Amino acid sequence: MSFDRHLAEIAREFPHWTIWRSDADRWWATRHHPLNAEQRDAGCAMTIDADDPEGLREQLRDQGRRAGEGPSPP
Repeated sequence: MSFDRHLAEIAREFPHWTIWRSDADRWWATRHHPLNAEQRDAGCAMTIDADDPEGLREQLRDQGRRAGEGPSPP
């Protein structure tokens, strides 16, 4: 699958995040809205990164669980 297609799919799955890949080939996501105190205490992060698209998806799902955002996409 192409780089652009991965970006588009992840962005659709996680609409509250901005997704990109750096020049160093790391995958990144940053939340659109600031965290509240409860989310910070739960271990939520404003920005996360991973080695590949699937790693980023896993981290995004984990962040959703930590933030209490309900069921995460498969």
